[in-house]
Amino acid sequence: MPPLPFDVVSAEYPLRVAVQVERYLSGVRVDTFLARHFRNYTPFRLMRLVTAGLVQIEGATAETVQRVHTGQRVTVCLLEPPDKLLEPEAGPLDVLYEDSQLLAVCKPAGQIVHPVGQTQTGTLANRVQAHLDALTPLRGLLRPGIVHRLDRETSGVIVVPVEHAAHRSLSIQFQQGEIEKTYLALVEGSPAQDSGTIDLPLGTWPGGQSILVSAAADARNPRPAVTRYTVRERFEKMTLIEARPLTGRIHQIRVHLATMGHPVVADEYYGMGGSLRVPHAGSTGSLRGVEPAGRPLNGTEPLMQRHALHAWQLTFTHPVTGNRLTVEAPLTDDFQQALNLLRGQVAGPP
Repeated sequence: MPPLPFDVVSAEYPLRVAVQVERYLSGVRVDTFLARHFRNYTPFRLMRLVTAGLVQIEGATAETVQRVHTGQRVTVCLLEPPDKLLEPEAGPLDVLYEDSQLLAVCKPAGQIVHPVGQTQTGTLANRVQAHLDALTPLRGLLRPGIVHRLDRETSGVIVVPVEHAAHRSLSIQFQQGEIEKTYLALVEGSPAQDSGTIDLPLGTWPGGQSILVSAAADARNPRPAVTRYTVRERFEKMTLIEARPLTGRIHQIRVHLATMGHPVVADEYYGMGGSLRVPHAGSTGSLRGVEPAGRPLNGTEPLMQRHALHAWQLTFTHPVTGNRLTVEAPLTDDFQQALNLLRGQVAGPP
């Protein structure tokens, strides 16, 4: 079990928790400092604790406008459970790496990363919240931070900060392009070159309210997007590709490979040349309906039940140690089975 990023002085409510002021938060008001550490509590609730005299700085009762400084020890008495707790849900969680600052997990295909809209349960974040609650004496003291996402049907590694300084550090690294992302994709056809760079701006698909993406000249609000790829293994009608996105656009790898003429196998939306295979429910425009290609292996069964894209490796600078850390997610069973079938190592679907 990794250590907690703070000291828990008691193990029941009222709960006394002590935290030390980090350098980058030196000079902020005490309630702002507490809001960074206890993200499951609203700032209003935390300010009320300061007003009630339940917060101390170096053993002295904190004033409502008092500011904290590097190295000081701040102790807060939490009277009640958090008021905006993410619903924890027990279930399988494939943890790849874990320490007091962050954890990295392998997201399965078919799972949304975090609650959104009508979907407030069944997400990866709900599972992670349950995992974090098991590390603390009372639930809700830690909250998973979401700094990047994967599509619902994309499997692979996701890093989740559990402490605010780690959240800040990783967010900055993603924004500045300092995090290296490597994907494995099984695509239709055989690229002419063993490696290359796809440098095509991406924008939203024209004609409708859609989140789908296009590299075409009429795409709306295009932004620069660059993907490097390397062929890892060639099969009769498909190719295993290693893809490294240098930018972080939505659906970037899928659209870039499809536009290059090699759509990801079993991709629900993006077909040859970047055309749309099927209309998207959120779009009102006239979309080109094309049956998904590359799915059947023997004419009766699909090779995979979801698009063949896996976030394989993630390399970043650890927020505390400063060392570069690479987390790798082994291929999921369905992806590995698809490769085994193509290699002829096992019999195909009956």
